[in-house]
Amino acid sequence: MRLRLSLMVCLVLIFSVVAVQAADVRQELSRQSTLEQVISKNRLRIGFSTFVPWAMKDKKGEFIGYEIEVARRLAEDMGVQAEFVPTKWSGIIPALLTGKFDVVIGGMGITPSRNLKVNFTAPYEYSGMSIVASQKKMPGKTALADFNTAETRIVARIGTTAAAAAKKYLPAAELRLFDDEGQALQEVLNNRADAMVASQPFPEFQSLKYQNKLYLPLGGETFTKEPIGFAIRKGDMDFLNYLNNWIMVRNLDGWLQERHRYWFTTQDWKGQVE
Repeated sequence: MRLRLSLMVCLVLIFSVVAVQAADVRQELSRQSTLEQVISKNRLRIGFSTFVPWAMKDKKGEFIGYEIEVARRLAEDMGVQAEFVPTKWSGIIPALLTGKFDVVIGGMGITPSRNLKVNFTAPYEYSGMSIVASQKKMPGKTALADFNTAETRIVARIGTTAAAAAKKYLPAAELRLFDDEGQALQEVLNNRADAMVASQPFPEFQSLKYQNKLYLPLGGETFTKEPIGFAIRKGDMDFLNYLNNWIMVRNLDGWLQERHRYWFTTQDWKGQVE
């Protein structure tokens, strides 16, 4: 009987110690969460790169665009200040992993290869690839296959899903990559390239802006569809949970759709950048 009591007491003590240690671990993980650090420091650092109309500079040199507005609203709902960290797209994931900022909100497509390095939220938007072509060099082309030839020179932005899509769907074409979408576009405008692959609606906006030089071979249709998510460092479930729930709430109340319509289907904001 005494032996049984002793064993029971020992088990109770062991379980008590384990429970205390587990609670301590949970508290420490909570303290280490990016979410807790953002709140305690009163700032949310957002990594992004410029993509029209996701993020761009207005006439005053301030950043505006769909992503900028999304990030500001997220910070506002968290009760903290938004701090924007412009970063070259080709280095944006390494910058996130080394702590340069807390989250990437920059039109980043969710892909299996990227997901090996970062955690993605649920999609808050969807995008797709489109083509804008030179009227002089590629007149009358109306199919994706028309651009999949060895004589065709395609341009895209390095490190983007546009570059990956060009490689996958136009493997026979010559592909040239640039750090900036503006640089890639200039190649087409100056007739040094035949067409550009980019995320919608960039090609559509450029075809409207340069109607005498550019056109949309696919009639404005995309040839891919990809989910877009926020990217954060791995191992932070508290932060991921908050961001997923924020996206759910702002989807259900229609705010994300409303702001997307403004930036992607209207030209009401063009006066701010031109």
